[in-house]
Amino acid sequence: MPSSSSSSSPGQKDFTIEELKELNRSENLHLSIHGKVYSIAKFLDDHPGGDEVLISESGGKDATESFEDVGHSDEARSLMEKYYVGTCSELGPKKTRTVKSNDRSTDEKSSSMGDSSSSDGGGFGYLVPLAVLIAYLSYRFYFGS
Repeated sequence: MPSSSSSSSPGQKDFTIEELKELNRSENLHLSIHGKVYSIAKFLDDHPGGDEVLISESGGKDATESFEDVGHSDEARSLMEKYYVGTCSELGPKKTRTVKSNDRSTDEKSSSMGDSSSSDGGGFGYLVPLAVLIAYLSYRFYFGS
């Protein structure tokens, strides 16, 4: 993929937010992800998540967070290359910094939780202690102490 610097390569445009707001129709749809602009009108019918999600992220918004939240595959990321048309320096650097700071806070949370992180148990690690507590309280309630 082309570099994410704020200056565009020759033949590629540095879009403004105002220009991206105008490029929000299905026949001429553009998205900004990590400061890079993609013309995705030809991809709408092929997008596995449907065209509505792509259209809702257009219109001068930064689609980086939504794109990363989905967890796109390496194949999806490489597919983006053919739709790359330029950059949007108004959206790129600010959002990149935010994403990096969010990654750091996620790493801190993971390391502070140790081996009991939710990624090991699929987020249900609290169910066993909760079930034991409910069983204990039920026993005390029905049989007294």
